[in-house]
Amino acid sequence: MIVDAIIPALDEEEALPGVLAELATTRVRRVIVVDNGSRDRTREVARAAGAQVLEEPHRGYGAACLRGIAECRRAAPPPEILVFLDGDGADDPGELERLLAPIERGEADLVLGSRVLDRARIERGALTPQARAGNLVATLLIFALYGVRHTDLGPYRAIRLDALERLEMGDLDWGWTAEMQVKAIRRGLRVVEVPASWRRRRGGRSKISGTLRGVAGAGYKILTTIARHARDPR
Repeated sequence: MIVDAIIPALDEEEALPGVLAELATTRVRRVIVVDNGSRDRTREVARAAGAQVLEEPHRGYGAACLRGIAECRRAAPPPEILVFLDGDGADDPGELERLLAPIERGEADLVLGSRVLDRARIERGALTPQARAGNLVATLLIFALYGVRHTDLGPYRAIRLDALERLEMGDLDWGWTAEMQVKAIRRGLRVVEVPASWRRRRGGRSKISGTLRGVAGAGYKILTTIARHARDPR
């Protein structure tokens, strides 16, 4: 199956070359780095590593993902599977086959890389206490409102492009991963979680979990997204 990868990136000059070097050893056909307004050399290092670079001026994680998806639709032939991962080195491209396997076996439409299914895979200091707590609250809310147990809302995931189109994704910010998961439940997609490693980010502190304002803002957006789609009749 044809697999393309999308990496939303904001000021990841330091970490991105390593991520792209690891992806180059996988069977991903094309890596699309969507620059979301970087002030460093993110675009230059991505091009130098062989990635296709797009620019999305509207600041937001979801906006960058949507820009990458739009580009994939235009490919000839389009990919059958899209993989999303971060550009900070926290996700392990070496585990890509674990995410793809349930889809290729016909068992899943969406595969989530869970950072908490196997805690031995979490690098010391990689998952902050505030990130753990926020993740727990969000997954408990999904269970309370939708009756489905997810363990994580992490960024590392693979999805069939035809299944992704059914979700009609629209969130432009940090509600993106939550929107995908709750819409997948509502629209009957087969969702599977597999253990995924979580490494310490390369290149400075996290833009979200590294600040109180970032944690509060992202947490509020994620929880309101989960609740809002429970009331959405579509």
